[in-house]
Amino acid sequence: MVRKKLPSLSPSETEILRLIWQLNQATVQEVCEKLPVSRNITYATVQTLLRRLEKKGYIKHKTKGKAHVFIPTVQQETVIKRSVGDFIQRLFGGDPIPLMQYLAQHGKINTEDIEELKKLVDK
Repeated sequence: MVRKKLPSLSPSETEILRLIWQLNQATVQEVCEKLPVSRNITYATVQTLLRRLEKKGYIKHKTKGKAHVFIPTVQQETVIKRSVGDFIQRLFGGDPIPLMQYLAQHGKINTEDIEELKKLVDK
């Protein structure tokens, strides 16, 4: 079965989806409680973001009492793979080496990270 390509996510939608993945399932209130206080996002905004994610096909909900419990419908790995692939394609023409060079040159990768990468490449 061929899956339809999911619409792209805004940064706020991505943040909320990450929380749903962490919690496995959550109500609007549970998502609100998991957000950093510094984000200062209202309950209504979280509710709107969850509805957008549901409309885009990333989550679904079930009703438990009066609350909606939101459940991911797409695996985190699937979204990461697509997002990173799109990013590398747009910025680097599909070549990941310039990204790795940038990360190394700007101190985002340390020696331990490089050793881990070598182990992955050897596999």
